[in-house]
Amino acid sequence: MILIPLKHENMQGRRWPIITLAIIALNIIAFLATHWTIEAQASQYSPKRFEVGIHMAILAATHPELTLDDYSRKFVEFLSEQYPEDWKQLSSTSREAVDEWEENIRKNADAAALQAEMDSLSHQFEEAQQSSVVGRFAFVPAHPSAVSYLTANFLHGGWLHLIGNMWFLWLAGFILEDNWGRAIYSLFYLVAGAVALQFHGWMYPHSFVPLLGASGAVAALMGAFLVRFPKLKIEMFWLAFYVRGRFKAPAWCLLPLWGVVEVFYGSLFGAASGVAHWAHVGGFLFGMAAAWGLGKSGLEQKASAAIDEKVGWTADPAIVQANELMEQGKLGEAAAKLREHTAAKPDAIDAYEILQKLCWRMNDPAGHQAASVKVCQLQLKAHNKEAAWSAYEEFCNTGGEKFPAALWLELCRHLEEAESLDRAVSEYENLATAYPTEKQSLLALIGAGRLCLKRLHRPVDALRLYEAAAKSPVPHLDWETNIQNGIKAATEALEKVPSPA
Repeated sequence: MILIPLKHENMQGRRWPIITLAIIALNIIAFLATHWTIEAQASQYSPKRFEVGIHMAILAATHPELTLDDYSRKFVEFLSEQYPEDWKQLSSTSREAVDEWEENIRKNADAAALQAEMDSLSHQFEEAQQSSVVGRFAFVPAHPSAVSYLTANFLHGGWLHLIGNMWFLWLAGFILEDNWGRAIYSLFYLVAGAVALQFHGWMYPHSFVPLLGASGAVAALMGAFLVRFPKLKIEMFWLAFYVRGRFKAPAWCLLPLWGVVEVFYGSLFGAASGVAHWAHVGGFLFGMAAAWGLGKSGLEQKASAAIDEKVGWTADPAIVQANELMEQGKLGEAAAKLREHTAAKPDAIDAYEILQKLCWRMNDPAGHQAASVKVCQLQLKAHNKEAAWSAYEEFCNTGGEKFPAALWLELCRHLEEAESLDRAVSEYENLATAYPTEKQSLLALIGAGRLCLKRLHRPVDALRLYEAAAKSPVPHLDWETNIQNGIKAATEALEKVPSPA
C-alpha cells in the first residue's frame, strides 16, 4: 500500500514562510547543479574506485604487516568487520587470482615495493573519493568532513528523492516556521540535519556508504510537528492494487507509526538498506525533543508574540479564548465560544474555519457541514474560489448531501471556468437531483446540457439533459426557447453521428 500525505487542517500562516521556501529553492538549485555531474562521475569514478579498493583490500589481507593511511585503514577495517568470511577467503593465497594485477603482486616479495604499491593504491583510492561531488560533499560515517554535515542535507540522488523530501518539508515546515519564527526555525533545521547524520554515523561508525538528502532534517520537522500539533488531522491518500481513497487521521496516530516503521526497517536491514533509516529515527527524536524544549522554555511563545507584533495582526479575543480552550481539551466550550462570536460577527471567516476543524475533532458531522457551508459562502464572497471549493469538499467528506442550491450552482460555474468540465456536468446533475423543484435545478440541467453539447461533444447526454429540463416542474417559460433550441441542436448532432457497422 502507498500512503501519501496531501494536507493538514492548518494550511494557513500569518505571513509568507520565507525560510521554508528558501530551503526548498536551495535544494532544487543544488539538485539541478549537481545531479547530472553526480551521474557522470558515478560512471567515471565508481569503477576505478571499486578496482582500487579491491586491490587495496587484497594487498592488506595478504600482507597485514603493510601500513595504510588513516582513510584507507578505516576502509579496510570496515570490509574485514562487515564481511569476515569474504575477508578470510581474500587473505588466502591458494585461491585463484582475481586479475592480472594480483598475479603480478603475488610474484613480488620485496617489502619496500609492496609498501610502495600500497601507498599508491591508498592515494588513488582517496583521490577517487575526493574527486567526486558525492565524495566531497556527502556524509560518510567512517570519514565525515565538517562541511558534509551541512552540504549532505542539500544533495539528492534523484527526482523522486527530491520531490518527496520537499513535499514533506513544506507540509511540516511552514507551520513550524509560523509558530517558531524564522531565526529559531532556521537554526533548528540546520542543527537537525547535522544531528540526524551523526545519529546514523553512531549506528554505523565504520560505514563508507555516503549519505545525502534532506530526509533526516525533514524527519526532525515531523517529530516537532507531532509534539506541537498532535491532534491536527492529516489528510492521506492511499493506493493499493488499483484501489484508491482518502482518509483523515490525527498526527498522534500517523507519525508515531511512521517512526516505529523506521526503527523496524533500520533494525531489520541495517547498513544494507539503501535508505538511511537511522538518520530518520535520529532526526525524528531530535525534533520531538527540540519542540518540547522550545515549548517549555517559553521561546516559542515569545517568538509567536513577536510575529504578531511585526505583522500588525491580533486575533479577536473570542478566537484567542476559543484556541486556549481547545489547547486545554475543552472542545465543547470552545465551540460554544466560537458560535457566540459568529452570531455577533457573521462574516468572521477565521472563526468559522476554526469551528469547522473543531467540529471534525468532536465527531460532529452536522456542525462540520454547517461550518463548511458558511466558509464556502464567505470565501465565494471574497472571490477565493479555490478555498470555497475546498470547503465544499470538506462538506462532502463528512457525508453532506444537499449543499445549498445557490452556492452549489456557483461552484459548478467555477468548475467550468477551471476547465473541469466532466466534474462540472456531474455536479450540475447532482444539484438537479437534490433540488428538483428549485430554480437552480433547471439552470443546472441547462448548464450541463450546454456543456455536453458544445464542449464535451456528448449529444446523447445533452439531449437527455435538455429533455429533463423541458419536463422540469420548475416554471420555465422564460427558458423555454433556450431548452427547445438545445433539444433541436442535440437531435441534429445525433443524426450526424455515424451508425455503428
